[in-house]
Amino acid sequence: MAKFLVQNSGPLNGEVYISGSKNAVLPILAASILAEDGCVIDDVPALRDVQVMKGILNSLGAEIDDSREGMLEIRFPDILTNEADYELVGKMRASFLVMGPLLTKTGRAKVHIPGGCSIGARPIDLHLKGFKALGAKVIEKDSYVEAIAPAGGLKGAGIYLDFPSVGATENIMIAASMASGTTYIENAAEEPEIVDLANFLNKMGARIKGAGTDNIKIEGVRTMHPCEHCVIPDRIEAGTFMLAGAITRGELLIHNIVPDHIRPITAKLRECGVMVEMGDEGMYVIADRRPLTSTNIKTLPYPGFPTDIQSPFMAFLTTVKGSSSVIETVFENRFMHVAELNRMGANIRTEGNRALIPGDTDLEGAQVIATDLRAGAAMVLAGLVARGTTEISEIYHIERGYEKFVDKCKGIGATILRIDDQED
Repeated sequence: MAKFLVQNSGPLNGEVYISGSKNAVLPILAASILAEDGCVIDDVPALRDVQVMKGILNSLGAEIDDSREGMLEIRFPDILTNEADYELVGKMRASFLVMGPLLTKTGRAKVHIPGGCSIGARPIDLHLKGFKALGAKVIEKDSYVEAIAPAGGLKGAGIYLDFPSVGATENIMIAASMASGTTYIENAAEEPEIVDLANFLNKMGARIKGAGTDNIKIEGVRTMHPCEHCVIPDRIEAGTFMLAGAITRGELLIHNIVPDHIRPITAKLRECGVMVEMGDEGMYVIADRRPLTSTNIKTLPYPGFPTDIQSPFMAFLTTVKGSSSVIETVFENRFMHVAELNRMGANIRTEGNRALIPGDTDLEGAQVIATDLRAGAAMVLAGLVARGTTEISEIYHIERGYEKFVDKCKGIGATILRIDDQED
């Protein structure tokens, strides 16, 4: 298995370009099933999760041209099957997003229970609630879920989500876009990735209003046509590199960034004393001008502080003056990185969904595990300021969500090496 070796790198300085959003491109790729002819998707990051989604689409009958870097041309001359590939679905949670487009396009969909990071329960019950409200018959088994549309197809309905689930909002929005009548999703997720998906669907001919608010209106259409779409920048990758500059007390210029998407991260970094300013060329993160101090974090659905940046931010908080606290409200099992940071001397204590982080910690290099995607990024950040060498295993988690991560880190001065076991 491959691993990262990370060493204390001093202040990181330079420029970094943010890739297209992983969490935006996956539902967009799933939604491409609806188009009558091909779609062209630009700024597609080269990630493991994207490869998995491409494999799923191929298994369903897609023809995908990926000959140009960062661009995918997707056509569905024929849908060969209504069942997503079992092994591929087991590799990531977002694979369940093919259920909505398959159901509304063909009237039937069978998807095995998906896999992904073990950060807590991410139940699919809200997805199924939406499909049922649209008129589908849902059959649940131990290992798979099957949905069957009524003879006349799906019909618009009013759907209230008990929690503003991003995945459920996306899946229902895709399915409802070709249902007859009008669908209202109340208490919908408001993330920028929802807006990007709605923009993509509308380019194909959908009639969606209200994306980015908690009430989305979808007027069903009969057909979808080809379109070209450029994926939004990855706000979590942007936040990760902002924190890389902050934790190493460096100066970075970050290109391809949407300031509104990262407002909570920016606010918290400023509370700690980091200078964050938007200029003509991009966002400047300057952390070497004054002592940095503690703050408290509480994760919330967008527009609150993102759970996906909680673990990298916690790594940063171990290095500032004063004690901080982090409250995790989105996933109940998202403190697995605490044990790994404590191996490096962090002395973080957890009490239920609250973590207490003493500051001014001198971290020590250690052998640690990337327990999930964002925890892996936290380990890299900690390794950049720890004494000695930090060896990070299970890095396939990190490579699921960060494009060219090692190259980008090296480009701003990080000492990081990716090696395979046989090279050890």
